[in-house]
Amino acid sequence: MARLAGVSQTTVSLVLGGNKQGIVIQEATRARVLEAARTLGYVPDPAARRLAAARNNLLGVFSFTATFPTAVEHSYYRFLVGVEQEAAARGYDLVLFTGSSSGGAGAGAPGALDRVRLADGCLLLGRHVPTEPLRRLVADGFPLVSIGRREEPEGLAWVGADYATASAEVVGHLAGLGHRGVLLVREDDDAPASADRQRGFVEGLAAAGLPAPDGTVVRTARPAAEIDAAWVRARYAEGVTAFVAEETDTGDAWRALTSAVAGAGLRVPDEVSLALLGSPSADLSGQPEPTGFDIPRAELGATAVRLLTDLLADPLAEGERPSAGLVSCGFRPGVTVAPPPRRAAP
Repeated sequence: MARLAGVSQTTVSLVLGGNKQGIVIQEATRARVLEAARTLGYVPDPAARRLAAARNNLLGVFSFTATFPTAVEHSYYRFLVGVEQEAAARGYDLVLFTGSSSGGAGAGAPGALDRVRLADGCLLLGRHVPTEPLRRLVADGFPLVSIGRREEPEGLAWVGADYATASAEVVGHLAGLGHRGVLLVREDDDAPASADRQRGFVEGLAAAGLPAPDGTVVRTARPAAEIDAAWVRARYAEGVTAFVAEETDTGDAWRALTSAVAGAGLRVPDEVSLALLGSPSADLSGQPEPTGFDIPRAELGATAVRLLTDLLADPLAEGERPSAGLVSCGFRPGVTVAPPPRRAAP
């Protein structure tokens, strides 16, 4: 091409590369290079351009779940839909890091997270994330965005659902119907998503002027074993008319609660109301739609991609804090909540 245009190879590179250096090139010279390129059928090599820019236009997705969430029924699938659509719109390809899946190296294994450096930046999925490997990546300035609120490590950017506000809204709805005895069942872990739901639940009780005695929040490591028909009947006898459960990856709290209420012979919502802080698992879709809220998973995935690509386009200055943000959840009326039944005076 240089020979055909009668110029040096350096001049060809400057013209075809957009002359970002600002070197003065005569318009006639530039026209000869472009004409030679058209004559030879030159097409820019995207791979070469990316290598020259030390970028490959790849966004990583690393999941800390037991299996990578590619099945449609998986609760994380909608996150990936939003991620894929937004990445494509922004001209990025995706690489899925499956080392934490069954049979893989495991997310906590030495060096497992270092593989994400193959991408320009990486999105993180999962309730429980190993802090130390992430801290090293953050300290190195590698662009990371967690889908889900994170308190650790400091300096990690994240996008999360506003579980606290949504949970408080569900409690306010129950209080507005006349419920005075409301109880939350959650799994026994310290994931930020669970903590946010509990905080919103308690704040919702306070805003409605409802009491929060000991036992208002029940943390259980084994929902199926600890939440049974006898337990539900005892709580109902104490005046609880509305039971609330959190959504998790497994859905164990909601499964145990609905099963226990059915075993106790209580009719929903005529005798007792049930609410779910999230959406039911796909395999429970045939059951009556629970009152609660919907998590905007696709929107969260897309928002995380936008934040990550913004970080890639404009890296943070040393000492600058990364962005973080909450996305609102939509209230779901459902059919599992009604005013509490009138009880005869003792």
